Amino acid sequence: MRLIAVGRMKDRAEKALLERYVKRLRPSLTIVELPDGRGSSAEIKRQEARALLAACSPQAYVVALDESGKQWKSAVFAQALQTWQEEGRLLCFIIGGADGLETSVLQRANLCLSLGLLTLPHMLARIILVEQLYRAQTILAGHPYHRA
Repeated sequence: MRLIAVGRMKDRAEKALLERYVKRLRPSLTIVELPDGRGSSAEIKRQEARALLAACSPQAYVVALDESGKQWKSAVFAQALQTWQEEGRLLCFIIGGADGLETSVLQRANLCLSLGLLTLPHMLARIILVEQLYRAQTILAGHPYHRA
């Protein structure tokens, strides 16, 4: 699995929380951080889109995080994760920069997923996604889930 995100996580507390969940994931998660784009909003999105798409193999199953995406409960996300992993394709989660994702990224994505209606800082969105990946794996492993 791969998390491809625009921007560098610099805050130590955020990094520590992210790493706490990354260490627990099996299969492991590789995090690819891409530089922020420069220029006008359109140019930033264009630069970031090129970099995000280049970081995904053509055969990858791509899940783009976007506010307009589907909103799932954790148990549904867990079932989807199991299906994606059974397909045997590289699974890439994409988080864009502050200006959002260019249409080309959303069109390439196999799925657009939303973490909710609230606006989240991009670094916090990474942490929430990785925690949900861990939660999905524990659900699939049969660990008691408090909402079941």
